[in-house]
Amino acid sequence: MTNISDTATSNGSLSLAAKVKDYFLLVKFTLSFTVVFSCVICYLIAPNVVEYNWAMIVLLFLAGMLITGSANAINQAAEKDTDALMKRTATRPVASGRMSQQEAYLFAFIAGLVGVLMMWYFFNLSSALLSALSLFLYAFIYTPLKKINSIAVLVGALPGALPCLIGWVAGNDDFSAGGWILFGMQFLWQFPHFWAIAWVAHSDYSAAGFKLLPAKKGPTQFTALQTIMYSVLMIPMGILPNYFGLTGEWSMWVVVICNLFMVMQSARLYKEMSVKAARRVMFSSYIYLPIVLLALLADKVR
Repeated sequence: MTNISDTATSNGSLSLAAKVKDYFLLVKFTLSFTVVFSCVICYLIAPNVVEYNWAMIVLLFLAGMLITGSANAINQAAEKDTDALMKRTATRPVASGRMSQQEAYLFAFIAGLVGVLMMWYFFNLSSALLSALSLFLYAFIYTPLKKINSIAVLVGALPGALPCLIGWVAGNDDFSAGGWILFGMQFLWQFPHFWAIAWVAHSDYSAAGFKLLPAKKGPTQFTALQTIMYSVLMIPMGILPNYFGLTGEWSMWVVVICNLFMVMQSARLYKEMSVKAARRVMFSSYIYLPIVLLALLADKVR
């Protein structure tokens, strides 16, 4: 009897662990964490946030994870069939059949509603409305548009950058220049970042019918030129926080150096036209964002 009981308990524990793991996959935890990280840092950069209230920081993080997780859950439920076609996404819970679309949609509805209400109750109505807009754009505009036209990347860059503005508005309760500058920095960053990902995963995306690169022929020099162009545009955008007095010169030079590094990696992509070069752009963009945001925050508190 003891062995049977122990086995049942063990199986129950394994089932619970598997379900928790599936929910982590459903919300794309690592991606969601990165998005919410941007939101929290921009909240802390806001001039009206003069002291670190850790309770408010945790609440902002939780609300952000719920909202972002909701958008990602809707994305996976809607793309169940196409995810199943791609090696990279075939093991996701809805695509693999371990979780039903109904369960994913129910989770998304509850998580999104609770997250938006938290933003309203603990912060302000403006940040809540922005959060709801971001969720809507990602889940219901960007997600279906990916199969229609590559302009989806432009549309997707809006909810991708809104967390910066949401964090600013949550902290400052206004739409002043600082919030829009932070929004602009993350908006431009997404083009070399996402096109590098789309370049690396082009065969997978094409098999699923996604149109994400700016050239219809796939990875071309035109795509590489676009990556360079947006990387160059990031340079003057990175100077604006100092110009408007948001931060000092130290962080400005950190941002400029990081932007020049992104231009260099994008130029290498144009020269080499290889998946290896695209992967360098991709990983450089992953490193870029936390360095830039943390430099801006560090300069504020110096």
